[in-house]
Amino acid sequence: MSKPVKIIYNTTAGASSHSPEQLQQTISELQSRNFVPEVYIIEPDRDLAPIIKEALGRNIELFVVCGGDGTIESVANNLIGTTATLGIIPTGTRNNIALSLGIPEDITAAVQIIASYSPVRIDVGHATCGANSRIFLETCSIGLTSALYPAADDIQHGNLGRIGDFLATLITTPAAQIRLVIDDTNEVKTEGHLVLVANLPYVGPHYQIVPNGSFEDGILDVLVFPELTKLDLLNNVVELMIGGDEDPRIKRYQVKNLVIETEPAMPIMTDGFELGNGSVTINIEQQALQVIAGER
Repeated sequence: MSKPVKIIYNTTAGASSHSPEQLQQTISELQSRNFVPEVYIIEPDRDLAPIIKEALGRNIELFVVCGGDGTIESVANNLIGTTATLGIIPTGTRNNIALSLGIPEDITAAVQIIASYSPVRIDVGHATCGANSRIFLETCSIGLTSALYPAADDIQHGNLGRIGDFLATLITTPAAQIRLVIDDTNEVKTEGHLVLVANLPYVGPHYQIVPNGSFEDGILDVLVFPELTKLDLLNNVVELMIGGDEDPRIKRYQVKNLVIETEPAMPIMTDGFELGNGSVTINIEQQALQVIAGER
């Protein structure tokens, strides 16, 4: 039987000049496997929630995202707690979620995985800062990377005029006193520039933050970087990207829930979305999202 599928397509993801060909190939590949595609082209600043809600109301149960990590995360946030399934055709710049889920960047191969329709339920992180609350698939970052992200993302997408802003933020952002309460019992106090809380293994330019990380173990991985200068942090990222050793000063914890407080208040981001500053409460929501995954 033919199966309806809602395609959420981001024309600005990755090399946007390839978008018409990618969309045509995606539709053709799905049709050849007995799917009935219904395409929604993402519009700037358009809220996806009503689009997805309307499709769910018509009993569409498969949503295929053609885009990068940001588009996938936006759709996933609207599928949490539903019986719908998320399929992924990675056409973005980094595609860390697809990499973590074993989904290739080749469109034909990605559609073949969707056609196999072997869904799994994966864990997601949930972060709350004041009145703001958001699910995250990849990471919640507290500190330097959150401060640098807006300029770095603009630079990555070709806005080289933001290099000055990036360097200014890098130079002026101070270290903070950091207090962590792990699983309601274990308290850790330190000083540093950064805390990362990871649900999936890969962040940034395929930086494997969690070796052998799993999205089905009910655990979040926490990395704390005490005593590391900003130059140490940058050097460590480069070292890991070329297969070097991790700095032994980095502390790792595995948690189900976590409270982080910083003084002065550090910025908090979840998967590139600004959440606020200061104190954040984070917990794992087990098996909250149904996705189609390949071999990991």
